[in-house]
Amino acid sequence: MKAMILAAGKGERMRPLTLHTPKPLVQAAGKPLIEYHLEALARAGFTEVVINHAWLGEQIEAHLGDGQRFGLSIRYSPEGEPLETGGGIFKALALLGDEPFLLVNGDIWTDYDFAGLRAPLGGLAHLVLVDNPGHHGWGDFRLLDGQVVDGDDAPGTLTFSGISVLHPALFEGCQPGAFKLAPLLRRAMVEGRVSGERHSGLWVDVGTLERLADVERLIAGRA
Repeated sequence: MKAMILAAGKGERMRPLTLHTPKPLVQAAGKPLIEYHLEALARAGFTEVVINHAWLGEQIEAHLGDGQRFGLSIRYSPEGEPLETGGGIFKALALLGDEPFLLVNGDIWTDYDFAGLRAPLGGLAHLVLVDNPGHHGWGDFRLLDGQVVDGDDAPGTLTFSGISVLHPALFEGCQPGAFKLAPLLRRAMVEGRVSGERHSGLWVDVGTLERLADVERLIAGRA
């Protein structure tokens, strides 16, 4: 199974750090955020990784290279214009192939073990959900008997962690350009083709400088 890391965001809310440094290379406890993912993927047995990028993307390629020092083979999907999550994945499908692939947002930090996602995919997607953080209290989806359904602002919603396994068939009928991933997932949920699990461990959406400090405290606490 191949893996893809989404690394095309500008990180507007993390300025001034992201004015001259792409968000995935912002450091937490002395290490770029994206390297935590690469090391975890290698530990989980992944060998091939695709990374998309846009803002200051050449810095990402220069820093990570071909991935050899992580025990990985890295290929890049550069985006000349912002394609949003769905459009960015769709553009990279040629590098990802015809089989299900792991997808992880480059701007999260977690202790989730990616090895658990190497199991066969029964539907079109498998999502890892987490308890709603304070900044996203209304959540995204609900988890019912291992299936993910739309949250509809109902009690019991959970937040999509940014970690998933997707089948390329999820993008059937899509056209090149910018589009979101969520509508595709919701369409597949209606068809009962999205499974899920809840991760109760550590997870932070590193969208602000305050949350970056949270990550550094968590890392220090594990040392």
